[in-house]
Amino acid sequence: MKRVLLSAVCMISAPLYAQQSNILAPVPQIAVTSRGEVKVTPDRASIQISVQTRAATAAAAADENAQKQRAVVQAIRGLGIDAKDISTTGYNVYPEQRYEQNREPVIVGYNVTNTVVVELKSIGMVGRVIDVALGKGANMINSLQFYSSNTDSARREAIAIAVRQARADAEAAARAAGGSITTLLEVTVGGYYPPPPRPIELRAMAASAKVADTPITAGDQTVAVDVTTRWLFSAR
Repeated sequence: MKRVLLSAVCMISAPLYAQQSNILAPVPQIAVTSRGEVKVTPDRASIQISVQTRAATAAAAADENAQKQRAVVQAIRGLGIDAKDISTTGYNVYPEQRYEQNREPVIVGYNVTNTVVVELKSIGMVGRVIDVALGKGANMINSLQFYSSNTDSARREAIAIAVRQARADAEAAARAAGGSITTLLEVTVGGYYPPPPRPIELRAMAASAKVADTPITAGDQTVAVDVTTRWLFSAR
């Protein structure tokens, strides 16, 4: 996994009670904000697959659509995809109209679009699912998203990286200021930035001739965590 480090440093004086005294005295501190980043490889995918049909009547378009989408789902199930991982996300029926000047629009046909989303637990299945869906009548691949199912270990590693970097930056700042850091006063784990699903927009029309297997590459994603630290500064 690749790591990226970002940080910011500032010197502050916080009011703390001096030893053996009831008088508030400013105690110099160094505050550092740092970000740790860890690259993760996606292991899950989500595909939106649509069947769009057109006919003279809405009923005819819907009937043809149902037959094709049923064949698509059965073909995907045939790859070992569980039924609970295939769900309908959209169903639209809309008329096609012809417009002429100074006349009311005339309906010339109906379009029906049925969209299902397929959740895959293996990146290696993406190309096969796309290919069998197109082969059974799907004519739109609306979107493909990659994501990681478990980022907990990467998040903790990013926290550790950020804290180590914060300490190194605090030490550098202290040396430049003619002193050193002595005690860690506070660590705040701030913003956590999990990798968002990585979208890949696809538009595909099914072809009658057999095509080559669809190649799919997931790439890496970044888990990022911000931490803020405060260190006690001691002058030489």
